[in-house]
Amino acid sequence: MDHLYINERRVGNVTILDLKGRVRMGGGAVELHKAIRCLIDEGKTQILLNLSGVTHIDSSGLGELVASHISVGNKGGEIKLSHLTERLRDLMTITKLVTVFDVYDNESEAVASFTGEVLRVVEPQPFFM
Repeated sequence: MDHLYINERRVGNVTILDLKGRVRMGGGAVELHKAIRCLIDEGKTQILLNLSGVTHIDSSGLGELVASHISVGNKGGEIKLSHLTERLRDLMTITKLVTVFDVYDNESEAVASFTGEVLRVVEPQPFFM
């Protein structure tokens, strides 16, 4: 499989891109670039990349991940990663990119992390008669 297939879906305000295939120079990196730029143009800046189907990523692909992270961040959004394969997790650790991206194993936790909702305890108001 030399191509990168990208499936877009939404969960609330989060756009999830399911990636399948190879993210490499001249192929998948370009396709990923176009997909992220389209989302930015549409104002969709909360993006989760599901990498469970990525079989290979080269330096160009890693560069595109970083460039997209910066572009989305400049628009006030975030790119987060989920379901890294063991090989991809090792690569992200070696390159220290795990310190750049929020990485999740669980999709629902990743989606919830975008909301940034914090539970607040509200003090009961005194009741006066």
